[in-house]
Order: sequence, then C-alpha cells, then structure tokens
Amino acid sequence: MIQPKNVCVLVAEVPGRQRFAEALGAHEVDHAVERCMHRIERATEANGGTRLRREAARACAAFERCDAAILAACEMLERVESLPPLRGLRMTTRVGVHYGAAAPGQPVGADEALAMRLADTAEPGHILASNAVVMQLSPGVRHLACNTPVQDPVLDGLGWPVFEIVRYSGTITSIPAAERISQRLRIHHQQDVLFVEENRPVVLLGREIGNDIVIIDRRTSRQHARIERRREGFVLIDRSTNGTYVAEDGGAERCIKAGELALIGPGRLGCGFSANDIERDLAFFEIV
Repeated sequence: MIQPKNVCVLVAEVPGRQRFAEALGAHEVDHAVERCMHRIERATEANGGTRLRREAARACAAFERCDAAILAACEMLERVESLPPLRGLRMTTRVGVHYGAAAPGQPVGADEALAMRLADTAEPGHILASNAVVMQLSPGVRHLACNTPVQDPVLDGLGWPVFEIVRYSGTITSIPAAERISQRLRIHHQQDVLFVEENRPVVLLGREIGNDIVIIDRRTSRQHARIERRREGFVLIDRSTNGTYVAEDGGAERCIKAGELALIGPGRLGCGFSANDIERDLAFFEIV
C-alpha cells in the first residue's frame, strides 16, 4: 500500500485585479498581472519548488521543505513589489502555506484547498502559514513567524492556529530585542552602498532588473543569490547556475553553489565568476 507523502503547499494570488482594471483597463492589467505571476514562478523555481497549477492570477506550488516554501513566499512579495507602479498603483501578492499528507496520485487536494483559504484570508502583501508549517521550520527561518496566532473569525473553523510570516521588506519584530544582532552588513557595488539590516534583512543579487544589486555579466543568473540577515549573523544563499565566489580578506576563495555560507568579511563576491577578477562586476561587503 502506498503511503501518503507529506508536502508543503503554497498558494500565491495577485489580488485586486478588478479594481486595477477599472483604473487602468483590462489589457494593461492583464499584462501587469502576468509580470507578477512570472516573478512568483521565478521565486518558486529559485527555492526548489514544483509548479502544480497556474491560473490567471493564482499559482500553486509544492515544496519538500517548509523552509524553502516560506523563503519562496517572502521572495515573491519582494519581487512583485519591486516592480514599478502603474500610474501610481503598485501590484502586490498574498500567500498561504500549509503542510500535510497528500493522497497518492493527488499531491495536493485538501492541502491545496487549505493553503488557498489562507491566501484568500491574508491581507495583500502578507503571508499566512498553518501551525503545521511553523512547527517544521528550522531556527534560522522560524523566527520569521509571529509569536501569537492570527485572530480572525474566518479561520476559527480550522481547528489549528495560523501564524503570519513577517515580511522581508518590513522590520522583524518577532525576534526579542535582546536576541537581535545589532550589526549591519554593508555592500558596495559600483557607486551604490546598501545595508543588510533589521529594516532590510534581505538583499537580492542577479542579472535581472529588479534585483537590489544588478550584475551585468552573462555568467550571472537572473536571480543569482541573496544575502539574509539572521539571528546568528549574515548568510549568503546561492541559487545560481555558475555559483557565487567569495573571497574574504586574508582567506582562500570559495565557490558556493546551491548552498549557504556565513559571511564574516570583509570580502568580495563574484556572481558566476572569480571574486579575484578585479576587471569584473564585483560586490564588496563588510560587517559594521
């Protein structure tokens, strides 16, 4: 007998289509929503998710690990809201995530329906996750879940608590002040200076316009890597084809591919090429 397999199901929606259509027209809104859905799918792929179904303004995906689903959800919000506004109107998304056993031959079913219910309940720009998801998260990701469950009559019949996931673009208030790291990671790229800090805990690097740091090199992936601020420090996460090269002052160069590396610095990053190649489009980092 085939045993059910546990999966983490994510549903992402682009809300407000009718309202936008009244202001912009159906054709322009359809194009804008499609751009959002493309960003959502790219975030799914970058975090190892599997696309299950796709509608005009809704996508469903499955992840083997709840950590990956939550990071994908946060990245979706970041990427969609980085798109330029249309006549002053900014598109956003909302996400629901649930974890449970899927029946053989039907990898979603009830789990998809529950994730969809969470997405429908979430406010635009927010993520809701079931207690089953939060219990599966590693310490490095679990701090993104708020400490207290969401109080909403719409969710009362579920029989288990639901938690909001703190947005990457906002302040991480769920971490007690005494446990938050006080340091910042400063990144120099060409003429720009960015900080990975409490108010901006994620910086995206890649070739695609919309990343925080845009690297113009054919060996750089469109969504190449990101740097996260975690309770324990700053971490580089590579999701690229050619890897990310890290050279910290006084140490040997390392190449990270589909993995993570704690950044101590100061040092240099090469997205798809050696960090020792001074002719290339390098990013320089240091903890301050």
